[in-house]
Amino acid sequence: MKPDCAWNLSDLDRIPKTGIKVMSTFSCGGGSSMGYKLAGCDVVAANDIDPEMAYHYKLNLNPEHYFLCPINELINKELPDELYDLDILDGSPPCSTFSMAGNREKDWGKDKHFREGQAKQVLSDLFFEYLGLVEKLKPKVAIAENVKGMIAGNAKGYAKAVLRRFKEIGYKPQLFLVNAADCGVPQKRERVFFCAVREDLGEEKLALDPQNRWVPAGKATEDLQALTRAEQEDTSPTNSAMRYWKHTLPGDSFTKYVLRTEGRNSFFNYSRLHELKPAPTLLAEHAKKYHWNECRQLTFREWKRLGSFPDDYRAKNDKIGKYMIGMSVPPKMTEQVARAVCEQWLGVTYASD
Repeated sequence: MKPDCAWNLSDLDRIPKTGIKVMSTFSCGGGSSMGYKLAGCDVVAANDIDPEMAYHYKLNLNPEHYFLCPINELINKELPDELYDLDILDGSPPCSTFSMAGNREKDWGKDKHFREGQAKQVLSDLFFEYLGLVEKLKPKVAIAENVKGMIAGNAKGYAKAVLRRFKEIGYKPQLFLVNAADCGVPQKRERVFFCAVREDLGEEKLALDPQNRWVPAGKATEDLQALTRAEQEDTSPTNSAMRYWKHTLPGDSFTKYVLRTEGRNSFFNYSRLHELKPAPTLLAEHAKKYHWNECRQLTFREWKRLGSFPDDYRAKNDKIGKYMIGMSVPPKMTEQVARAVCEQWLGVTYASD
């Protein structure tokens, strides 16, 4: 029997429509777009620079309008009239330069290939290019997601500059730190959300404090534990994992054992999940998360559940699918943000569950 957190793309057809129109930028594999759809919104357009992401977005979500290009090209491009009447313009500018695990300040302002096959971009400028599109389209609400590191250390100045720019182009912005686990996602993933309403709408401050019951990783995937032969082969552990997994307690990082026995502060992102707790943040580097009872990597089916993706989400292969989930905003996380914005700022009334 499937757990309550499981769902399929076909379920979206049964969700009452709110009439709220959304455009998604930096849309990746469609995580945030599926979240808006779960909240009853109509995602009328999407944009990304990566052909791989575009392929999977179209495969699973079949958008009316899709723009495969850098976001700054949209600022000068002639766009469909309906995009000048958006309720929400969503965006998740690539955030590796603000990640606590990256080079942070050393990478700010530098051209970087953040995935093979994409054009060079100055990642720390992309947020302001997104704001340039907000200024052009003038949606009622702008929602942008980023990593927690954006409000830590020297990056706080960058966050303040973003808030200042929102105000300069006629919006009242707020900043929230949200944990995906509080949104019903079986994953502890803290993310920053900028939510800004257009000044002329005169709305009050947004209250955003989701408090859903946490879903343990074991509960979310309990019906997926009989692996296929292909999954058994694809999830075999690395040599390092075979050494360290058995010495790592469920819920801990491999680095504890490595530091204690070898004096090296490495393998920080390698972890053994805890069956009774939400998973740690799923990363694009999928080989670093291991099962609680078996020394193996997680399957794509398990990743979809832990990322709150639908069971029938399709990908060219499991590796690409896991990568996209690690890069995406969990759909049920976006759903909670979208519901708060739609109710409080856009006049939507949801039926009580």
